Amino acid sequence: MPTNDIDRLARRRAKAKIGWFIHAAAYITVNLLLVAISLGSGHGWAIYPALGWGLGLALHGAAVWLFAPGGRLLERMVERERARLAGAKGEPW
Repeated sequence: MPTNDIDRLARRRAKAKIGWFIHAAAYITVNLLLVAISLGSGHGWAIYPALGWGLGLALHGAAVWLFAPGGRLLERMVERERARLAGAKGEPW
């Protein structure tokens, strides 16, 4: 891979990781505030936004840490598909 492409990919992945860290910090801050409000009102409703947003944060994390361009999991999957397609006879679809 040319140096220019490596630099572009490295910057893209670093920005994606920083974006996830910002997302996680906002999640923690807002949900701590919601828990305080929830406990102050005597109800336990803060778990619902925490669970919903937590799912979104987990999916964002999966996209950044597992399936990012140049990621190990993505590269292994691409290699498996290449090997499968190279061994296929005729139309690969």
